[in-house]
Order: sequence, then C-alpha cells, then structure tokens
Amino acid sequence: MAYPRAKTSRSKKPARRRALPVTFVPGQDISKLLAPTPGRRHPLKGFDADYVDFVDYIIRCTHRIWEEKQLDLIPTHYTRDCVIHTLSGEVRGPEAVVANTAKTLSGFPDRTLFGDHVIWAGDDARGFYSSHRITSHLTNLGASDYGPATGRRATIVTIADCAVKENRIYEEWLVRDNLGLVLQLGLDPHAIARRQAQNSTPALRQWRAAETRRIKASRVSRSTSLPDEQTHPEDFARIAMNRIWNDRAFATVRSVYAPAATLRGTSGRDLLGHAEVIGFVVSLFGALPDAKLSVDHVCAVSGGTREGTDIAVRWTLAGKHSGAGIYGPATGRDLLILGCTHWRVENGLITQDWTVFDELAVLAQVYGG
Repeated sequence: MAYPRAKTSRSKKPARRRALPVTFVPGQDISKLLAPTPGRRHPLKGFDADYVDFVDYIIRCTHRIWEEKQLDLIPTHYTRDCVIHTLSGEVRGPEAVVANTAKTLSGFPDRTLFGDHVIWAGDDARGFYSSHRITSHLTNLGASDYGPATGRRATIVTIADCAVKENRIYEEWLVRDNLGLVLQLGLDPHAIARRQAQNSTPALRQWRAAETRRIKASRVSRSTSLPDEQTHPEDFARIAMNRIWNDRAFATVRSVYAPAATLRGTSGRDLLGHAEVIGFVVSLFGALPDAKLSVDHVCAVSGGTREGTDIAVRWTLAGKHSGAGIYGPATGRDLLILGCTHWRVENGLITQDWTVFDELAVLAQVYGG
C-alpha cells in the first residue's frame, strides 16, 4: 500500500522531513526492528504513540509479549471479544489469551520469536490485516500440553494472521507446526494425537463441521489465465491455488513455480523443485481424494529493496479421509486443515514457499477428535 510522501515546505519554516518507508522485515537486524527511528510513517489512528507504522506494531508487540514476558500488554492489544482460530480450538477474550500464553511459556520459557516477514494490507480507517511469519527457537524446560519436560530444543515456524483496528487485534488465525515440534521433542505424535482426540469438545467438532460445509458449498473460479502478480496478486494467488488444488491440474506447478523453487513445509518438509512440490500436493490427495480448498484471504507487499512480490494466502481445505497414505489407513472421517502460505514471487514465478498448518491437529481428527 502506498502512502503520500510529506511535501517540502517552500516557506521560511523548517522543511518537513520526508516520510520514511514502511518497515520491511526480511533480512533486517532484530535490534534495528526493535528500535525504529521515531515518528509516524503513515496514519495510525488509535495506536499507541510509540509505534511508527503497522508492521512495527506487529513486530514489537509480539516481542514484548513473548520475549519480554509483558503479558499485561495483551488486554491493551486484544479486544474484549477477540477470537483466535486454531485447528485445535478457538480462544476467546484477552483473559484466555493471557492464560494460553502463560501456559506455553511455562513449558518453553526461553522461546524466542524471530520475525521472518510481515505481509500486510489496510489502513487505519478500514483496519489493518497482517500475516506474520515467525521462526521460533525453544527448549522444553517445563511441563506442556505434550507431557513432562524433555529438555530438548526445537525450531518451528508459525504464521499468525491478525485483523487489527486502533491498536487491538479483534480476530486472529494461528497456524503452528506442532507435529514438527513434537517430533523434535522426541515424543510419539500418534499417542499425543489420540489424547487430543479424547479431549476434543462438541464446540470444536461443530466448528469443524460448519467449516467443512462452507468449503464444500463454496464456488471456485475456473479461470486459467494467470495475471501479473505485481498488479493483481490476489487474482494470481486464487487462480494458481484453484488450478493446483481444486482442478487437480498438478502440472500448473511447473508454470507458477521456478524450477529450483523451495518449499518449507510443516512437519520437517523441506522440498526443492517441481517434482517434490507436486509430490507434496499429491500426497495430501492420496489421503483426501475429494479434497476441496477455499482461499479465504490474500494480501501482498512489494519486495522492499528486492525485486518481486511477497504474497500471503490463508486457506482452508476439507476432505474425507477415504484413501490410505500419509495419515494411515482410511477412516472415512471428514478432515479439516487450516493453513497459511507465504510466497516469494519473482518475474512471475514462485521462488520460495512457506506452507504451515497444524498437522498434529489433523492427526487428532484421524483418531476421531
């Protein structure tokens, strides 16, 4: 989103300083991100005075809450009726956000969150939307949802999509590589998934069923012509996703991904090139042959000092577990996946892909959760 630059005064008054560009996260030193040059870079009605732009708000409030342990900021940064959507259940209200944050920190007290990127859209009149990709380093030093402390260290990727207005998050979609975390902790994901299935609530099952109905009823564009990703990033993302996932046109990967594209996926997937990306897609269809994907939100930013475009896609996939494959023998159960994808697009081709979803929560559904 472009904001007008401050005009230079022709009077004898001191010239107005030109507006600084909005914070661009990739490749930036964390010490600089946490100490930005003071002064607003674009309008932020209702935001705390020390935030210089919306990206700065996302980066610094995350750091303050998680790494500086300022949980008292949560009531000033979340609305009273906020809701956080995860595949293992919804969290509602700032008190519940505080409780969940404290619980996570008790199990992983040294957790650090490196902001890899913030892809965003909006303004202070309509509200802002961010898709924040985070790499976390953490050590399991206390009891957690997964059991007693293991003392093991892990690295996982999380993407948090937030809808924000006047300093407060009112809705959030959170996806984290929990299966990858469990594997790095040396634990049995199947045992943990079975336990999660036993603890699932009627409200969670009802939400998943409603989402499954929504996705099955959703209409899908059948356009095959990909627009320019810089001028029409939303159409580029929707058409590419629909062609690959809903039309089963797997060869589309070869026309939208660069030959040496990388895909960093959930549960330790680290893929390179067309064949491996296609293999990942096909593996999900092997388990969910009737799967349908809904593209729920798209936002994009230019590549900052780099050529290209960064696109964030939030999506939901639903299908019946009627095929054997990555999730074991077919169970006939409906499975729901809430996911987020970040693309780096250069010269019309995806060169880097980060795709994250909670595969542990998917496995819990396989076991009836």
